[in-house]
Amino acid sequence: MCGIVGVVSHSPVNQLLYDALLLLQHRGQDAAGIATNHSSMFSMFKANGLVRDVFRTRNMRSLQGNTGIGHCRYPTAGSSSEEEAQPFYVNAPFGITLAHNGNLTNQAVLKDELFRNDRRHINTDSDSEVLLNVLAHEIQEAADGYSLDADAVFKAVAAVHRRVRGAYAVVAQIAGHGLLAFRDPFGIRPLCLGINETEQGNEYLVASESVALEGLGFRFVRDIAPGEAVFIDENNQLHERQCAENPSLNPCAFEFVYLARPDSVIDGASVYATRLRMGEYLADKVSKEIPVDEIDVVMPIPDSSRPAAIQLALKLGVEYREGFIKNRYIGRTFIMPGQGMRKKSVRQKLNAISSEFKDKNVLLVDDSIVRGTTSREIVQMAREAGARKVFFASAAPPVLYPNVYGIDMPTRDELIAHGRTTEEVCREITADRVVYQDVDALKRAISDVNPEIKNFEASCFDGVYVTGDVTPEYLDRQESARHAPSSKDGNEDKVRTQLNLNPPVAAE
Repeated sequence: MCGIVGVVSHSPVNQLLYDALLLLQHRGQDAAGIATNHSSMFSMFKANGLVRDVFRTRNMRSLQGNTGIGHCRYPTAGSSSEEEAQPFYVNAPFGITLAHNGNLTNQAVLKDELFRNDRRHINTDSDSEVLLNVLAHEIQEAADGYSLDADAVFKAVAAVHRRVRGAYAVVAQIAGHGLLAFRDPFGIRPLCLGINETEQGNEYLVASESVALEGLGFRFVRDIAPGEAVFIDENNQLHERQCAENPSLNPCAFEFVYLARPDSVIDGASVYATRLRMGEYLADKVSKEIPVDEIDVVMPIPDSSRPAAIQLALKLGVEYREGFIKNRYIGRTFIMPGQGMRKKSVRQKLNAISSEFKDKNVLLVDDSIVRGTTSREIVQMAREAGARKVFFASAAPPVLYPNVYGIDMPTRDELIAHGRTTEEVCREITADRVVYQDVDALKRAISDVNPEIKNFEASCFDGVYVTGDVTPEYLDRQESARHAPSSKDGNEDKVRTQLNLNPPVAAE
């Protein structure tokens, strides 16, 4: 999971891109980058860190142009090196920059094809660089010499769909021609289109979540459909085309559980409304497994579980209280690289209000239980604050299987629910009782809000991989690669680099 944005404007876009990445910061805190296009030349700056820490005034001055793309990275296994920060750039044909959210499942095959058949060199372990080179090759094949129109662009995207497997939402710039955005044929990762109507003409913004559009004054137009491509040419003309043969909508259920901001709308479903429905269904499950009169108070683990906890308490008729205060300056523990850092940050991130726990039976509600490290620490904090009993409810079902579409839960031995019963998980996190949402209830919670969503990418819960190419052998290879020592270890603190093909700009 990452955040991506692309902007076509009538004025410089560097500030717009920066602000958009701030609005998408929750989707990735590991690295950030911006690439702009001015007079068919690219300027780019990217580095590890939060958006606010990566960019300085001198960097922003160098990012000239009225079109651009941005990316904030969520780290998956082997992707913490600064060389793998996005966007990526390739100089032929025309010059292309690309930012990608998702994960390719046939990266190894594509990398071999690019080297043997397409004569293209891949310089990092990033599947985004692979995707960029596949797109570049197909654009070169579709282009008529130096000419590239919308039909040729869409032909290239159609070829990408035929070659590439996995999840991908993409924004790309083609020097001298325009901005391109497209989504994989299964619609796993979100992507939406916004417009700003000005006196000079329309401006366009494409982003991972609608909150980035609304926060910048763009009107939400629609979600980009699975398999669809949108191309805004140099004359600011918008072209749209379905480029996949058999597209189907299968949004990632984990987006609604945890990843997306509650004020976003994804594929026509309000994230906030779906989380309220999760709370209602979870209340039904809790009432069957825990005597309601034993629960004195319901408390959320801030922040993403709050809507579910509120609705659960309301339906059970139990008092709702805030028992944990969150430090806003600590990153999201789920997406922190390294188990040690994740465990250490929990108590820095949350502090218990002892008076709300003392001598009470507390039902804690969290969005999910993945590795269990955070849950165990939170249960212990509640006990130390004086709780008599600590019940724990998860708005998501047990996470049983690896996710291979861009979420960092690739190995089975890292998942606390894999190979364990609910009772065993309860003992592991030292709770008095654990209650999980049912898979069908989770899917109904989303479909209730938008009945047109009938299928989901919910592989981490149900083991069904919608792309059809994920085998046990593939999962074994992924786990082996994750456990293998990385040749890039120790390189995370390299000096920041800047690719700037425009004339240099004086520093501050």
